[in-house]
Amino acid sequence: MESRMVVVHADVEPVKGIANPGPHQIYKNPRVSVETRELQTLRSDDVRIKMTYAGVCGTDVHLVATNPDTGYIRCSAPAKIPQEGRVIGHEGVGKVLEVGSQVKHVKPGDYVTFESIIVCHYCDECRRGDFNQCRNALLLGLEEDGLFGTVVDVPSMLTHNVAALMKNDKGLKAAACVEPAGVAYVACQNTRLGAGDVVVVFGAGPIGLFSAMLSKVVFGASRVYVVEPLTFRRNLAQKWSDEVYDIDEFFGHGPSSIDVVMEASGYMDNVRRVFRRLNANARVALLGRSGEPLVLDAVDHMITNAVSIVGSRGHLGGAFANILSLCQNARIPLDDVVTRVLRGPGELCELLKSPEKILEENCKVLVSFDESRT
Repeated sequence: MESRMVVVHADVEPVKGIANPGPHQIYKNPRVSVETRELQTLRSDDVRIKMTYAGVCGTDVHLVATNPDTGYIRCSAPAKIPQEGRVIGHEGVGKVLEVGSQVKHVKPGDYVTFESIIVCHYCDECRRGDFNQCRNALLLGLEEDGLFGTVVDVPSMLTHNVAALMKNDKGLKAAACVEPAGVAYVACQNTRLGAGDVVVVFGAGPIGLFSAMLSKVVFGASRVYVVEPLTFRRNLAQKWSDEVYDIDEFFGHGPSSIDVVMEASGYMDNVRRVFRRLNANARVALLGRSGEPLVLDAVDHMITNAVSIVGSRGHLGGAFANILSLCQNARIPLDDVVTRVLRGPGELCELLKSPEKILEENCKVLVSFDESRT
């Protein structure tokens, strides 16, 4: 069986003098194209999926966007781009066409959404239940071929049945957004967000908006403030926040009493600048990756007030089940963040060639691979 897939190629040229370079210090001059590939024999633990919708993540954009001064890609998340290229994409929903011989929990005809972290289940972290920190994890669409294709093969462990969301197209679009919503859910858990907390979210991309949405609707925050430089995204964030600021407005006269910060923009200086406004026992979650260093000049404030900073990665450990239940019961309209739907691999490939348009003119972009829905 053939599949049309969106593939990224790049030159391999590690920066000299760095012991453990990240992808943003290894891969240069990315090229994105649509390729027709022949699918191999289905492995026993895999499922073959006819994709319906796939979501474009900021990480996908950073794989094809470059530092203008160096030509290196902007992605600092774990990634491997082999010589034959990497099929990208790690968010989406699709219909099961075929299952491997060892697959029991889904069957042909089922619609499923996907986790994006392939864990080993055997390392110490997995056996403690810390699956998001699996030492042997592989990331779908970054270290293993992903979902940007008309038909794709995916490890069955990643799939979740979404039959309850199949009533309409709105439900399918929501199902395509479960993975980033799960990331936001875990961040809320990692900050021990609870009733009465005052929350500030930096960045009104999908994960930032889901962080605001969940803080307000599910975790009981008393006030939610969103900080975002782009007018388009600020307008979108108004539904899920008590007040929306641009950067200068926030640091000029924003709230001075804050319990939780969600840094989802990747601009680490936001943390330094907001730090002295944090209450005793405040919590800061770092979600956005940029490769930037975090510099703090308020360490005494941190010590005196017992402020915690936590890195927050992943969506495992029950987040998917909870997000799906919230969607099924109409508590959180995940599809509200969808601002554009592309038609097929060709339109996606063209948009990825202008990555700045994705970040500046959209929030969540979906790609429709189902011709009946385009």
